Amino acid sequence: MSDATSDPANTPLLDVEDLRIELITDRGVVRAVDGVGFTIGPGETVSIIGESGSGKSTTAMGLLRLLPEGLAVLSGTARIFGADVIADATAAGRIRGRGVSLIPQDPMTALSPVHTIGRQLGEAIRLRHPGMSRADARAKGVELLGRVRISRPESRWGAYPHQFSGGMLQRVLIAIALAAEPRLLVADEPTSALDVTVQAGVLDLLMELQERTGVGILMITHDLGVARLVSDRVHVMRDGRFVESGPVEQIVDHPRERYTRDLLAAVPTLGPWDETPAAAVTEEAL
Repeated sequence: MSDATSDPANTPLLDVEDLRIELITDRGVVRAVDGVGFTIGPGETVSIIGESGSGKSTTAMGLLRLLPEGLAVLSGTARIFGADVIADATAAGRIRGRGVSLIPQDPMTALSPVHTIGRQLGEAIRLRHPGMSRADARAKGVELLGRVRISRPESRWGAYPHQFSGGMLQRVLIAIALAAEPRLLVADEPTSALDVTVQAGVLDLLMELQERTGVGILMITHDLGVARLVSDRVHVMRDGRFVESGPVEQIVDHPRERYTRDLLAAVPTLGPWDETPAAAVTEEAL
């Protein structure tokens, strides 16, 4: 564990050292995460970026102890608020929903289609405040929906997930995550299922909430464009290992690894504006 000062502002929310995760599959044991380490402090956003299968989501799910029991073997240390969730598997269960929240990738599968948004958000609020009445939970839930910029939150309380767009559902998931009053958010590809124009609004919302509350964020993404917008530090992951790490400006402006440069090259860029009118379509062209 990194040396921590007595100042809580300088104490890591998450401190990971030499994390290894082995998955038991029908083809044998696969080392999905191989000796990674990083820290996240209050108000910081740290991104793990890599292509599918690189181990980034496995890292996040392992830290939260959400991998299938009996099919994953974890070693190393991972301290969340000082509690080692690798040495003590029950520690993660005590922390989840009470200080650490997960924003999953796909809101359509994360939310129950047969229960209203209000019921699902209300359950998250009462998990954090067991003695809270339903009326008070509803009032707090409506306030949270408004905070994540859902219009007419009072009237949307009784709506079902299919009555929301994908972007609005992702905002609902953020509201559910905030119900835990978290100090640490784990965002697992929170915008990859969304249109690019909606992505920007969700990322802006996360950054605004971080500025307001000082929450630390672990961002899991395959998109270096997303990481560039929101991160303080970036870890580039390939085949279960960090191949490059550093401040976001260093990774984006002066990447050392070919793999990082390839990820940068995959980020769409706008070319020069061409005002030449399109040629008329002729019958010959058809």
